[in-house]
Amino acid sequence: MSTPPQQPAQPADRPPQPGPPAQPPSVPPQPTAYPYPNPQSPPPVPQSPPPGPPGPFQPPTTPSGPQPVNPYTQPPQYGPPPMPPTAGGSGAAGRAVLWAVVGAVVASAAWAAGVFLIGATASAADLRGYAAPSDLCSRADYTSFKDEYTADDSAPTHSSLKDPALDESYCSANLKKPGSSYADAYLSLQLDLHKKTDPGPEFTATWKNYEDSHTGYDVGPVEDIGDEAYLVTRDTTSGTSSGSRYATLAVRDGWVTYTMSYSAYLSSYDPDKDPPKIDEISDWLKTDTRNTLDRLTD
Repeated sequence: MSTPPQQPAQPADRPPQPGPPAQPPSVPPQPTAYPYPNPQSPPPVPQSPPPGPPGPFQPPTTPSGPQPVNPYTQPPQYGPPPMPPTAGGSGAAGRAVLWAVVGAVVASAAWAAGVFLIGATASAADLRGYAAPSDLCSRADYTSFKDEYTADDSAPTHSSLKDPALDESYCSANLKKPGSSYADAYLSLQLDLHKKTDPGPEFTATWKNYEDSHTGYDVGPVEDIGDEAYLVTRDTTSGTSSGSRYATLAVRDGWVTYTMSYSAYLSSYDPDKDPPKIDEISDWLKTDTRNTLDRLTD
């Protein structure tokens, strides 16, 4: 603050003259109930003293410190609020963090799309060109059994199923020896085309471990038929004229499964006292299964 100029000494016979008016003290901004930028009321304005006789010119004094701003006199602000500063305080660092986040999002989206496409390709049904006929009895081959069972079954049973998830064909035939009025043995055949799910794990669990859940059965793998095949057998005749002989060959080729089963039941009332042995039956099942699978891929 500048010092006012000194007044000349007054003569003794003259009354004292009034000096320059005192300067009002500066008033700092008064605190309010609500913080900036939404004060409850504007800060008070300092009042000027009543005018007196003019004195020498004094430059106005300016209060030290920031001046209060009346928010009601400010122009309205539009647009989104400014982004907060990033750690480090530099604009370049903030942009680097932003691009890192964007890159991670893009990479995640690309990874998800890749998994989706790969999964869709991997889940396509592997049917190997097989077709499920409406009458499997007329398409399947079981001629190996006709040397032993020469009488033809005039009315074998067959059925079929067509569905977006599964195509299925089934055949059941009676086997008779010459002179028999009733069936001496039975054949059943079934072809399944799995069009929605891979049957591999369940097929392996069912047939490879068949003897674990069915007491008295023998299980063994069969080579050179499909992707995997198992032969399941059981003989309870023990050289007598009673009991049963059973054999099933189960094959999986891609998402296609095929089973061919033979069963014969002996009793004292049955005229057939000499059914074929398990080894013979097993060989017939292998031969006829190979021929049938070849026919169903034509």
